[in-house]
Amino acid sequence: MKFYISDSKYLVSYIVPLGTFLSLYLAGVISFIVPVYAFVIIPLLEILLPKSDKNLSEKEVTEKEKNIFFDVLLYLNVLFQYGLLLYMLFRVTQPDLLWWEKTGMIFSMGISCGVLGINVAHELGHRTSRWEQRLSKALLLTSMYMHFFIEHNRGHHKNVSTKEDPASAKKNESIYAFYFRSITFSFISAWNLEKMRLERIGKKTWSIKNEMIRFIIIEFIFALAIGLYFGFAGLIAFLCAAAIGILLLETVNYIEHYGLRRKEIEPGIYEKVKPTHSWNSDHYLGRIMLYELTRHSDHHYKATRKYQVLRHFDESPQLPFGYPGSMVLSLFPPLWFKTMNPLVDQWQTKNDLHVG
Repeated sequence: MKFYISDSKYLVSYIVPLGTFLSLYLAGVISFIVPVYAFVIIPLLEILLPKSDKNLSEKEVTEKEKNIFFDVLLYLNVLFQYGLLLYMLFRVTQPDLLWWEKTGMIFSMGISCGVLGINVAHELGHRTSRWEQRLSKALLLTSMYMHFFIEHNRGHHKNVSTKEDPASAKKNESIYAFYFRSITFSFISAWNLEKMRLERIGKKTWSIKNEMIRFIIIEFIFALAIGLYFGFAGLIAFLCAAAIGILLLETVNYIEHYGLRRKEIEPGIYEKVKPTHSWNSDHYLGRIMLYELTRHSDHHYKATRKYQVLRHFDESPQLPFGYPGSMVLSLFPPLWFKTMNPLVDQWQTKNDLHVG
């Protein structure tokens, strides 16, 4: 196993858990350190710093795919996430903190839920080993979003950039309308997918064999345990942090496929997913912070490809800003439409895509 100094760049992703710990430990204005870092400092730096569209050589890909260092980086996030969650619950229930300090802590923890929790869970959820998939579900539990494991893997990757996919944003759809549509119908889709799986193997929908029912029970017990031990204030803080994590995920979903559509060959039958069906970003800091999530086209081309070897495609549409900056921009629909709609139109013309 070879280790290159350049591999250590992914340690930058640990700034989020470190910042979350400092937010909780130091309080005061530092309680807002993670939101400022993620959505002010990183977007500004990405405007100034150069992008990199370099791909690895075949030899490098082979070496890095086998290098356990990249896997350990992910596994440690499970310990960090649960440790930070427990510490957050302890801190926000202390009477000596002001309301705005607690607010900063909850926002910092919420970003951790999105970056450490759901984003790392997304990576591990595509692995083939059962224990890595269990780690994925454990991380999703910290955001009360365990059904994402079903919908994303069996629904989104099949239906991406079509009208059947609730997580693919339509052109001129505001992010706030998208939040409601994606969150609501992703849950419904996950239920239906699990129902179809059970029907194929001759099992009843309303049984413990239904993973959706198991997820709901686990999440209820988890929230109940937090409420019983940390009280109502602790439960509300947890649910708020989890909600922030969910909204971060859905914001990423929004920008990843906004306005892009696959050709419908026959009713309900679409062309294969191509690199042109995902928005990408080669902005370096966002790539590292999100474990290369921003090279999203290659992820959809081969979902089991590990984050450290994802590739740049010249034909993939590129966002004008990195993912963190694009997420901020998306919160202002008029600015988002003004920036992105011309790019969507260009790609529609260039790639003969149907945009709706």
